[in-house]
Amino acid sequence: MEVTNRYVAIQAHIDSTTAPQETKFVANRYVTIKAHIGGAPKDSDFELKSETVPLSLAPGSQDVIVKNLYVSIDPYQINRMKHCSSSQKFSYLAAALAPGEIVDAYGVGKVVVSGNPEFQKDDLVVGLITWAEYSVIKPGGMLRKLDTMGFPLSNHLGVLGFSGLTAYAGFFEVCKPKKGEKVFVSAASGSVGHVVGQYAKLFGCYVVGCAGSKEKVAVLKEKLGFDDAFNYKEESDLAATLKRYFPDGIDVYFDNVGAEMQEAAIDNMNIGGRVAVCGVISEYTDGARKAAPNMIDVIYRRITIRGFLAADFTNVYADYMSTTCDYLRTDKMQSLEDISDGVESIPSAFIGLFQGHNIGKKMVRIAEE
Repeated sequence: MEVTNRYVAIQAHIDSTTAPQETKFVANRYVTIKAHIGGAPKDSDFELKSETVPLSLAPGSQDVIVKNLYVSIDPYQINRMKHCSSSQKFSYLAAALAPGEIVDAYGVGKVVVSGNPEFQKDDLVVGLITWAEYSVIKPGGMLRKLDTMGFPLSNHLGVLGFSGLTAYAGFFEVCKPKKGEKVFVSAASGSVGHVVGQYAKLFGCYVVGCAGSKEKVAVLKEKLGFDDAFNYKEESDLAATLKRYFPDGIDVYFDNVGAEMQEAAIDNMNIGGRVAVCGVISEYTDGARKAAPNMIDVIYRRITIRGFLAADFTNVYADYMSTTCDYLRTDKMQSLEDISDGVESIPSAFIGLFQGHNIGKKMVRIAEE
């Protein structure tokens, strides 16, 4: 009798492991653009859609299905949403988006199903996912396992993500600072700017930032330790304003804005000044608004103006992570994060970037871990 019962139990186990398993389906909500965007983004430019997707893979598939937890919201995406932008030609991360196409973005997620031997179920991952609740990552996709190192998941999209690397590489590798130099940071309360300013202070520079509200200016001076800061919206003559804050001139300008602010900064730069052009958010939604710095000054003051991408500096990644993690653990550096909740909040979060709503790194929490 005992042998029979054991046989029945073994056979039941075999049947359960070999019988076809019922496929689980989930509703996947995602965000698309309805048409190409020509100016500032607005609610009517976006559409929240839903599709039913299986949480299973075909035999032999090496895809990875990821439950998205956080997605990064970045200004450069507006250039992908335009009918045409020169940025679309020079980086695969800035490739054009077609209306109706799901938007890919940097983010953090958890593996649900994996056909890729490099990933297992429940692995935390970081890389290129989507503005959606679930992402299917094809072989060769930009995805890696995430070691949180004891930091919140959200930090890995900001100070420990592309924003942090951009700030570190732009300041140290492009600007080549010297201790005691005078540093100006525009959009200084944004995802990159607030990190740049802290690196500069910790390195031993004099740092002034500009932002678009009294609240942001207070954060720069009182929380992040900037030597000074001003609200550019209250200033009618930017060149005169910068002369007031930098009576001895600017050595380093970290440019996140472009247009008139770049012109004013170059008007006030010292001989041998360096400009790191990280972003030109003031120009993204206004094609007629362009910076026109005085090129005579650029020549005779021997000013270096250099655009760059974080991807240009993977060689400093290890140093960047080591330095930044140490600063965070010892409370020498603060991470500012502006987090909205739910995939449905992605359009308003993105639109808010161009209206100056965010303080720090903007992201959307899609789901809890």
